[in-house]
Amino acid sequence: MTVLKPHKPSHTGQPDKNHQAGKPAHIHEQDSGKPKHECGICGIFGHQDAAKLTYFGLYALQHRGQESAGIVASDGQKVNIHKDMGLVPEVFSEDTLQKLSGHITIGHVRYSTTGESNIVNTQPFMVNYKGTPLAIAHNGNLVNSIDLRQDLERKGSIFQTTMDSEIVLHLMARAMDLGLERAVKETFDCIRGAYSLLLMTEDTMIAVRDPNGFRPLCLGKLDNGAHVVASETCALDLIEAEYIRDVEPGEVLIINEKGLESIFPWSSRPSSFCIFEHVYFARPDSDIFGINVYSARKRMGEILAREAKIDGDFIMPFPDSGNYAAIGFSRASGIPLEMGMIRNHYVGRTFIQPTQSMRDFSVRVKLNPVRSLLKDKKVIIVEDSIIRGTTGQSRVRSLRNAGAREVHMLVSCPPTCNPCYYGIDFPSNTELIAGRETLDGIRKYLDLDSLTYLSLEGLVEATGLPKDSFCLACYTGEYPVEPDRTFQKHALSGSCACVR
Repeated sequence: MTVLKPHKPSHTGQPDKNHQAGKPAHIHEQDSGKPKHECGICGIFGHQDAAKLTYFGLYALQHRGQESAGIVASDGQKVNIHKDMGLVPEVFSEDTLQKLSGHITIGHVRYSTTGESNIVNTQPFMVNYKGTPLAIAHNGNLVNSIDLRQDLERKGSIFQTTMDSEIVLHLMARAMDLGLERAVKETFDCIRGAYSLLLMTEDTMIAVRDPNGFRPLCLGKLDNGAHVVASETCALDLIEAEYIRDVEPGEVLIINEKGLESIFPWSSRPSSFCIFEHVYFARPDSDIFGINVYSARKRMGEILAREAKIDGDFIMPFPDSGNYAAIGFSRASGIPLEMGMIRNHYVGRTFIQPTQSMRDFSVRVKLNPVRSLLKDKKVIIVEDSIIRGTTGQSRVRSLRNAGAREVHMLVSCPPTCNPCYYGIDFPSNTELIAGRETLDGIRKYLDLDSLTYLSLEGLVEATGLPKDSFCLACYTGEYPVEPDRTFQKHALSGSCACVR
């Protein structure tokens, strides 16, 4: 989603001043230099424990959003909402879930790294229009949001948040007199960009996926016949829902007491699946765009072994980002796989900040080298991506300090050198090390003996889908949906931050 107010990114490692007082700040992700996850959404229709099931669905999707969480629930007449800053188990308790009574729910987890990070922008959003409640949970980014917002404000709309998702509610409210189905069509006729989202009234749940299909969305069914819609199949697995199919690009699913109705209000377009879902975002146990993420990442490593002729004492990932590509590389190359860095799985949130003398604390608090394994060795690291380079630099330094003789790096995707307008948190070229440095410049910045990226052809081959199935703009600069000039200008200047 788009934040429409200027921001100043913080690189201090100190708590975000925008966090609510008394709410803890992340120390392990805040300055990681990796792309932050998008939103995760989950909705249930037709189960008496819908809120609790949605809670667990969001729990499975926590990797997609770790800043805030919320659930809206309806019993067909009365609608209740609970949302707050924090991880899913911090936001919800048995007591709050019991108060979210009803058989219809939609839920949302969100992550933002810049811009306004507060309860006002927490989703789902809910409004009442002529006595009808309307709620939304949105994953994606609208590329004409600024022009739409300005037009709505000229017509008298008053916005409560800085998020582009609220624009959908204003457009829907203006068209509700036409009926729900027509209102959906009228609303999304105006919108361009990436959106997989859930809408909810007191008696209906609606899933909408943009015609390009940028972001994933799937449909499942519980034993009692209740329908489930979620960002990833791992959410279905946890609540023991059967995967039925993906929500198709350009599809609107209307779910109510009459059952499930599928409509395609817009003309079909070529798909533009975000390939970064397979590189980094999605959980490895999910099937995204019909492809198992674990298998795709392992194939990336196998193809890297074919493309990168390099030898070393062992191959190692930095848990957990490069694990699966490292398995594939080791299997294909015959170079043994070792775990040269051990992850502390109990790192969570803390108020206690490291002193300035504790260099690279955010890396060391989560990962610690096995010094006896690394000493005097020629080490090959596998990473899933290099975005800003700050994480890689700290990690290489930790290996050098542990005694590694040589450090080589393999990256299981091409150089990320172009901004994303569809929901990833690197909107500016200046934030991307590959957008401002040559390959050798990146190698020197990271203090590597060698650096090799997977080719674009190799990445696409690893997925098993045709190249034209994907949005590859972050690698190629070719955008399937061109953003409005106003939006593009704000994004590139840094005054429009992509937050999830």
